[in-house]
Amino acid sequence: MDEALKKQLQITACKVRMGIIEGVYNAKSGHPGGSLSIADTLTYLYFAKMNIYPDKPDLPDRDRFVLSKGHTAPALYSTLAQRGYFDVEEMKSLRHVGALLQGHPCIHIPGVDMSSGSLGQGISAAAGMALSGKISSQPYKVYVVLGDGEIEEGQVWEAAMFAAHYQLDNLVAIVDNNGLQIDGKISDVCSPYPITDKFKAFGWHVIEMDAHDFDSIEKAFNEAETVANQPVAIIQKSVKGKGVSFMEDQVSWHGTAPNAEQYAAAMEELQNTLKGLEG
Repeated sequence: MDEALKKQLQITACKVRMGIIEGVYNAKSGHPGGSLSIADTLTYLYFAKMNIYPDKPDLPDRDRFVLSKGHTAPALYSTLAQRGYFDVEEMKSLRHVGALLQGHPCIHIPGVDMSSGSLGQGISAAAGMALSGKISSQPYKVYVVLGDGEIEEGQVWEAAMFAAHYQLDNLVAIVDNNGLQIDGKISDVCSPYPITDKFKAFGWHVIEMDAHDFDSIEKAFNEAETVANQPVAIIQKSVKGKGVSFMEDQVSWHGTAPNAEQYAAAMEELQNTLKGLEG
């Protein structure tokens, strides 16, 4: 990857993380851990990969994105704000009554292509979008992010079977494998491992990537572009809470908002990271 682009993506991803912390803190509720773990991937998609139009978010030929693990909406909202779909100040009213940004993605929000939240349903909607694109000969791609705990849902595998049957090579599913869900380690709760083998068995082309290395991310999505007649599953190895040291790999931060002291510490760490990148 071009070094200048990589630096800009790292800077943007740090700002996305700051927005996540800002939103969850002001809401006094939400899901910071899994939001932080997908910040780099969403940054890459919205700033380097997807064919999108922030000033015209409903154009028919745009690429689509579905956040199947809808509880990590702070990551999507913060990314959309940085991309110019709405003002970054909206993050401060996250989950407030009457505010634009609620606890899960809602289709009325600029840039949100599908309401989500009930785990397992997002990938089904994404598969439907991809099939529609095939039927109507539209060139768009559909990207969908799932949680590794979410793939314990049976509906995910119905959608996987459906997508392979219809050879939806315009569908890319990204599984955020941070290893933790609300009740603990995914391997202890209801292990979905081996994830790669399962998707292969359902007829998908499978790619593995490091979720926090933009070179690895670019390589994975470039490979996805070469696949024909199969949907693509990218299994990304990530760290829950990435970017805020005291949140990293801690299941307690799955659905806990920081208090004032923790908010200040998290924002100071991210601001120092940003200064280092910009310096």
